[in-house]
Amino acid sequence: MTKETRTDAPSVPADAKLQGWFAGRLPDGWFTGPPAVTHDRDEIVVIGSLVDPDTGTSSSDDGADEARTTARRARIQGFREDTRALRMRIADEAEARFGRKVAWGAHCGDEEELFTTLSVPVMTRLRLPERRVLDTLVDAGVARSRSHALAWCVRLVGEHEGDWIDQLRDALVHVQKVRDEGPKH
Repeated sequence: MTKETRTDAPSVPADAKLQGWFAGRLPDGWFTGPPAVTHDRDEIVVIGSLVDPDTGTSSSDDGADEARTTARRARIQGFREDTRALRMRIADEAEARFGRKVAWGAHCGDEEELFTTLSVPVMTRLRLPERRVLDTLVDAGVARSRSHALAWCVRLVGEHEGDWIDQLRDALVHVQKVRDEGPKH
């Protein structure tokens, strides 16, 4: 198999290509529908929805919520263990094809777990005021290290400015489409 690059098929967005490849490659019945496939330059994350287990309890029963949560977590763990070998083989194929690591996850009801996702080092240069913010988070026990504090800050911005970030991503998709339709070198 050859590694595909962003210039392989300019008319097909990378998101659609990845979604299509995984939809065609994953066994029928693994998930209740097509998995969510997200990616960046380093990693592809595939998250599928599992069938909600029947706990035999009604919502009015004492302990029903705990039983449902426990059953959902067990369903996710069972899926993780039962599909490990085939998920690894599919991930190896995808890595060879797309040049990125693959991580997996599953959700069942309102429970979700990601399996072995990457933690990619990112080099940044910060001035004293920015370093002081990170050090304050570490000193206050909010974060274990500057790296952990920076990741915490990024997550916070993503949560509170999610709509704005989504708009930026949409704009970038449009920019890439225009570039792909432009003159070829």
